[in-house]
Amino acid sequence: MQKIISRFLFTVAICGVAFCGAADDVKLYMNADALPNALNFLPPPPKVGSAAFAYDSSQYVWGKSMRADSARAALALAQATVDVAEMAVLFSEAFGMEISSKKTPAILNVLKRGVLTMRLAARGPKQFYKRPRPYEYFNESTLIPSADEEHRNTGSFPSSHTVRGWAMALLLAEINPTAQDALLKYGYEWGQSRVIAGFHWQSDVDASKLIISGCYARLHADESFNADMRKARAEFRRLSAKSKR
Repeated sequence: MQKIISRFLFTVAICGVAFCGAADDVKLYMNADALPNALNFLPPPPKVGSAAFAYDSSQYVWGKSMRADSARAALALAQATVDVAEMAVLFSEAFGMEISSKKTPAILNVLKRGVLTMRLAARGPKQFYKRPRPYEYFNESTLIPSADEEHRNTGSFPSSHTVRGWAMALLLAEINPTAQDALLKYGYEWGQSRVIAGFHWQSDVDASKLIISGCYARLHADESFNADMRKARAEFRRLSAKSKR
């Protein structure tokens, strides 16, 4: 994993935090209106002065302290990508197989369509609450200062990065259940990286996982998703059997 992270840090140095390459034209499984609406089932983010906000603040302090750990800081920097193919590279070790358009096209297809569909569910609450991000609230810099201005005033609740990371962890765990613990651990770390980087409150990250749980259930009521998932699992079984010969 350290080699993978090092490769990503090299990419950051060349392309910037937003990473190189244009987004693929991906056909989504459904639009935002068909997904669960977090405004109807989740409470709002914690109010300033509440016990929940005190916990958010303490987690912000914890996140800053973790930046002193060079390996954890490097992981948080690598996990700042929102490109699905780049995310798949980072998840490959936990998955137990390299994920790429060349080697696993069916798996990458369901990841792209699934992640980019589910990420739509974050837009409504982000725009509705317009919660200031922790680095804005405390008037400090993040782990990635070059991205501070880009994220300013874009809404902190929920965390779109966590939405993507947790969505990918669930998709891959369904494809390869034997790796579910490692994948969920990595997905959890993906969310915590946003706390460490200073872009999100802990409650933003936690809410994202609840939103994706609802979205994931909704995807399973869509036949095109189920068909893609069957192809992805078949591809995984075929490649796994081939690697054991």
